[in-house]
Amino acid sequence: MVKQNRRLARIHIGMLLLALCLHLGEATAGTLRVDGAQDGGGTSSDTISHSLTLVQRLEALLVGGNGSDVTLRVETPSADEVKVIQAHSLVLSLQSSVFEEILLTRNSSTLVLKESSDCAAVFDKFIRYLYCGEISLNLDQATPLHKLATKYQVLVLQQGITQYMTKNLARDSPSGHVAGWYEYALIAGDVTLRDNCLQYLAWNLSSVLQSGEWVSISSQLLMSLLKRSDLILQSEMELFAALEAWIIQNDPDGLTAENALRAVRYAMMPPRELFRLQTQSSVLARYQESVRDLLYMSYQFHSASPMHMAKYFDVNCSLFVPRNYLSPVWGSPWIINNPTRDDRSTSFQTQLGPSGHDASKRVTWNALFSPRWLPLSMRPIYTETGAMQPTRVEGGRPRIIITPATSSAEFAGVNFQKTVLVMAQQQGRLVVKHVYNFHQSTEENGDFLAEADLYRRTSEYLIDSSLLLHIVVKPLYQTLITTKN
Repeated sequence: MVKQNRRLARIHIGMLLLALCLHLGEATAGTLRVDGAQDGGGTSSDTISHSLTLVQRLEALLVGGNGSDVTLRVETPSADEVKVIQAHSLVLSLQSSVFEEILLTRNSSTLVLKESSDCAAVFDKFIRYLYCGEISLNLDQATPLHKLATKYQVLVLQQGITQYMTKNLARDSPSGHVAGWYEYALIAGDVTLRDNCLQYLAWNLSSVLQSGEWVSISSQLLMSLLKRSDLILQSEMELFAALEAWIIQNDPDGLTAENALRAVRYAMMPPRELFRLQTQSSVLARYQESVRDLLYMSYQFHSASPMHMAKYFDVNCSLFVPRNYLSPVWGSPWIINNPTRDDRSTSFQTQLGPSGHDASKRVTWNALFSPRWLPLSMRPIYTETGAMQPTRVEGGRPRIIITPATSSAEFAGVNFQKTVLVMAQQQGRLVVKHVYNFHQSTEENGDFLAEADLYRRTSEYLIDSSLLLHIVVKPLYQTLITTKN
């Protein structure tokens, strides 16, 4: 029976293909493109293309239902919405391996397809893509279209929508969409989309915390964010305030709330802020026993020198590791006008460290930006007489060096990690595009601004002809605990 159905399906497809060829063979008004090209024998040949006409004919077939040999009946689980589409086995089979299998084993000219309400609403768009190879969509339609592309194994469309979603993470929407896309990517197993969403949320967390989307995120996404050290936000106090709002809004189970509160890095808060939280936060009052040890260690961290703390505690644990804070005590913004012109320099100050013991101590940093820095091996060579050889060296790449203005004995036991945040304009919004971590020079990364075309005026990296950076300096302490045998 299956073999007979396969033979009948091939006959239907063959007849439809013949009809389509005859239909396309009629006189048509299309764009004629003649290109000079070389064929395999090296002689010149021309190409006549009516590909646009073919697409128009295929769309006309779909709209008119001419030559249709299969009816798609799209139903929702509640059966309150039904769509009927006259389609063609040839097109469906060529575009989707799933449709091909269904059509080869069907017992009727009507296929009943069960789809969720959101997928049913965009099913006609999905089918039109199979005929025309193009699709128009908005933010709300991206997820259901991705579901359909995944379900019916239309891989090119699936990848295209993933790219669309990645490029539109920064687009403004009334209720937010990035967290929802992350949750969907997690279920769908789309690793690329999942990682892109999570990175966007982490690097633009301050704006996310202020949106209505924040309090609706899942506990799984919440914990994924809280565990990260690359979060970009104003301060740890900002993060705690947002977490408190999330707990009040969602009223999670005790274990979820405790795990979330224990992921806060209380040692990165000044002692006065810690005291304020203990006396004024209703959430902390409710779960104080769960974080009492973290608060105690944080107060100890602020009362003793980091070197002394390092002898008794693991100062490499997350409690003592800063995130990317935008507060002035951690770094400075740097606006570089016409960044391709010449070298630029700036100076700024940060606190020596987050410990209360170092709160009044400042470190002055010097930063140098070179738009066309060349490694020594690529620089022009000088002759013995001092005249430069005529060899012309093209290229060069941007580089930033950050060094302390003076050395100090108080730097002992501390590694200063420098982080440069690179801003870009996307969908009319200023977002963090790249994050580079290094010890002294971005040369350590090897790819600093490798994708940025700073010579193009319309580059997303240039805002009013300026490159917008933010430098963060994070002290990382070395543990001095003696291991006992």
